Amino acid sequence: MLEITRIRTAKDELVEGLKKRGVDYSEKLDEVIQLDEKWRSKKAERESIQSESNKLSKSIGQLFKEGKAEEANAAKERSAELKTQEHALKEEVNELETQIQHLLYEIPNVPQSIVPAGVSEDDNEVVEEHGSKPTFSFDPKPHWELANELETIDFELGVKVTGAGFPFFTGKGAKLQRGLINFFLDEADKAGYTEYIPPLVVNEASGIGTGQLPDKEGQMYHVVEDDLYLIPTSEVPLTNIYRDSIIKDEGFSIKMTGYTPCFRREAGSYGKDVRGLNRLHQFDKVELVRVEHPDRSEKALEEMVDHVKVLLEKLELQYRVLRLCGGDLGFTSAITYDFEVYSAAQERWLEVSSVSLFETFQANRLKLRFKGEDKKTQLCHTLNGSALALPRIVAALMENHQNEDGSITIPEALRGHVGFDKI
Repeated sequence: MLEITRIRTAKDELVEGLKKRGVDYSEKLDEVIQLDEKWRSKKAERESIQSESNKLSKSIGQLFKEGKAEEANAAKERSAELKTQEHALKEEVNELETQIQHLLYEIPNVPQSIVPAGVSEDDNEVVEEHGSKPTFSFDPKPHWELANELETIDFELGVKVTGAGFPFFTGKGAKLQRGLINFFLDEADKAGYTEYIPPLVVNEASGIGTGQLPDKEGQMYHVVEDDLYLIPTSEVPLTNIYRDSIIKDEGFSIKMTGYTPCFRREAGSYGKDVRGLNRLHQFDKVELVRVEHPDRSEKALEEMVDHVKVLLEKLELQYRVLRLCGGDLGFTSAITYDFEVYSAAQERWLEVSSVSLFETFQANRLKLRFKGEDKKTQLCHTLNGSALALPRIVAALMENHQNEDGSITIPEALRGHVGFDKI
């Protein structure tokens, strides 16, 4: 959430920055400023009435002691009038506060200056490519055919038990899944991340804190009776550990990791691009989350990007890194780098990770602050990244490491985690 002070002092700059998303937010920002001015005016009026009321209350007893009953009763009447006015102003101030808050929830984060302008994924910028696209002396099969032949993933059984987008992993497919999770967690541990096993459901305040709520696209599963939400990523519970917190050590660098199943409705997704593991309603992911000092967040972003690169190289996967354009940027992100691997079987790039810096956007919602050298509180910066999401990694491993006989070779770095070198 953008800070109101920033909107008041740098509105034109924010409008220009937000245009990279392909939308003009000038009217919404003007509305915020107007509501804020009204809120400040009403708040000052209320405080003035409170002050006068407090003075009157102190004087009433003294007037009675001095035998000035008429003046005391007049003061009591005036005090009652002021209390009525103060109560009405309190409600008005609270209503204005709510209106401002809801309006701020509709305004996304401002893209950084290096984020390219654009309206869709076609405008994303390729900043790096590692390795060569896989080539085969035979016609490679897509992962859903390999999974069926090798009996590693059962999509039809998932449809029977739950519905489309909820596959069963079986035999060596299940072991591959478990091995990848352990591999990613072990690599995060080596990089200094503290591991958590967080809850899989969160309350509304947590969803608001990280920006998943209000859920404009209806992507979260909502447990209506208990008003809880199934997590779309462990970013939500992990980041919310520090909601309503003030970090007192200015030298802080908080690094968290967690494996969880993730749940997304993916409403409106259909077609060949979502076949097999390409898009699921439930999937496994190891997430990296960081809370950083604003002066060190850019360095942290570089470290997270490098971490994902190493994972993909150890898995012997060719990849490319994209800097997302404004129109493809997530609502809360100031800058995002996507990682994609190429599938020769599907003849398309598969997104396998997304690493983002949110600057103060989430921290403002979370009321996540630190005390600087001057002892004043400032907003922290937050970051998160997939390291990694499993469905498309499993798809890429199966498709890009397949052999002519239909078997799949396991990358050397992963063999100790899965207990075999081939499926």
